[in-house]
Amino acid sequence: MKLSEEWALLDLYEKFEKVICLILSFFVALIIIYATYKLGYHIVELFFKKGLDPVEHKSFKMVFGMIMVVLIALEFKHSIVKVIVNQESIVQVKTVLLIAILAISRKMIILDIKTTSPMIIFSLASVLLALGVVYWLMRERDDRLIKSNEDVTITPEKK
Repeated sequence: MKLSEEWALLDLYEKFEKVICLILSFFVALIIIYATYKLGYHIVELFFKKGLDPVEHKSFKMVFGMIMVVLIALEFKHSIVKVIVNQESIVQVKTVLLIAILAISRKMIILDIKTTSPMIIFSLASVLLALGVVYWLMRERDDRLIKSNEDVTITPEKK
């Protein structure tokens, strides 16, 4: 079906939702481009200007923290694009959980263990574990729904 035909079938709110998602997608794309530019700039600066070893702890935290920012933004943009292309009607909870897991993982990577209290580390680890369990439970539920839908399909009778 052509885009114009699909657009004609949408009601007013669905059109509004698609337009907002397009705008959000554009803004997130700008953030991804800028974050990737800054990442490249810092990597070039590390190698050529400062001569630092990329496996040095401080450099590692900075580079991988910036990589995680780009990955989080990409996942966020992907969830918005799924709404635009009618794969999803709204942003899915599993995607939000995945983004939260990525964000907390990023925080754990860039955390300075020497100056961070054990309670903060424990709290972040607990939240990460809880999000992981909820994500796993939702995935299990979806897998069961898919399996039950496959079992319901009608098979041709044997002669």
